[in-house]
Amino acid sequence: MRIVFLKLMRPAQWVKNLFVFSTLFFSKSLGDAGKVAATVAAFSVFCLLSSAIYLLNDVLDVEEDRVHPTKKKRPIAAGQVAVSTALITSIVLAVIGIGAAVCLGWRFATVAGLFLALSVAYCLGGKRLVILDVLMIAAGFALRVIGGSAAILIAPSHWLIICTVLLALFLGFTKRRAELALLDEAAPDHRQVLAHYDVAFLDQMISIVTGATLLCYILYTVDARTVGEFGSRGLLLSVPFVMYGLFRYLYLIYRKKAGDDPTQTVFTDVPMLINLVLWGACCLCIVYFRDQVAALFG
Repeated sequence: MRIVFLKLMRPAQWVKNLFVFSTLFFSKSLGDAGKVAATVAAFSVFCLLSSAIYLLNDVLDVEEDRVHPTKKKRPIAAGQVAVSTALITSIVLAVIGIGAAVCLGWRFATVAGLFLALSVAYCLGGKRLVILDVLMIAAGFALRVIGGSAAILIAPSHWLIICTVLLALFLGFTKRRAELALLDEAAPDHRQVLAHYDVAFLDQMISIVTGATLLCYILYTVDARTVGEFGSRGLLLSVPFVMYGLFRYLYLIYRKKAGDDPTQTVFTDVPMLINLVLWGACCLCIVYFRDQVAALFG
């Protein structure tokens, strides 16, 4: 039974909450034990709140999940956990999460509360509103970044928020396209909003967001504030990794018919994982070894 409840909480999806660490990383605060501890606590809060929302969503979507080839195996859809039990668990997780958020300060608690409210609104009706459904998901990712900043009392970079929102839009629209390709005519039975999307429209949206994501990241690397903060234009070295990551993901969507679960798509593709590690290593060197990089780039 414990394994079933752990599956209900979807720990594999907690990787999305790693965006909470972005401000800690890019503010060169990894060496500050207090800020690291606060960010880990903030990450834990978002995991609790995310799991509460996953349970609520599974309760509301139980009938739709039963017509999906993989989601029908989820505990609630499969009849392994009663709807009432799942709903009570969701409420308990949300209460614990908000209580813990308050302990981290009113700024973080406010962001956590907004995240919970936005997520509940998405579950109760936002997910049925074409375009707005993906925008709400992107807003949730932005709140993760802002929450991580609030936990350590450092103002978030506007570039970081913009790039996060655009990346979330990219993942959101590609997921909708993958769901259409996977479910075909049965797509609206699983997710009502898919009745308002079609492949050609999503291809246009994906093209726009892909270009905007790459452009904004490049502009971030050459921004005067970025160059001044990191002491060089070295962050430009990370652009090829971002470019490859976006293009590789599109390859997986269009050629391998993946993408209905972005987390699984990214973390089960070896080239994508290698690229992600190399991007992280590149940024680590540029951010935390400023003098050495500055000597190379001036």
